[in-house]
Amino acid sequence: MPDGHDQQPGRAGRKAAGELEAQVMTVLWAAEGPLTAAQAGERLPGQLAYTTVLTILSRLHAKGRLTRRRKGRGYAYEPVRDEAADTAGRMFSLLERGSDRQAVLARFVSELTDEDERLLQRLLHGDAER
Repeated sequence: MPDGHDQQPGRAGRKAAGELEAQVMTVLWAAEGPLTAAQAGERLPGQLAYTTVLTILSRLHAKGRLTRRRKGRGYAYEPVRDEAADTAGRMFSLLERGSDRQAVLARFVSELTDEDERLLQRLLHGDAER
């Protein structure tokens, strides 16, 4: 039975890093303020090494998704944007890089649930309430 470690060399690391980034962002969005690497690590599932958490935080900071400020000898990190704004920004960035914007949007819309499609229609017409 596959355990997630039987992937092609090179791909597993990238996928794992992306999953870890998502988990770290989720922890930071749920926090009531900035977290140090140790604090974030305590809240993450599993037992990640401190250096792994610090590496992920540093990568997210370098990508502009986190701010950091000095706290003791290290840093405390927090998201630049809330989860909705961050997700929308990444979606927009991916859309900008696409070669066929119409095809990407058509595919996205075709895979929406009926409820999400109605919500999108309301948003496009300025009728949606939060």
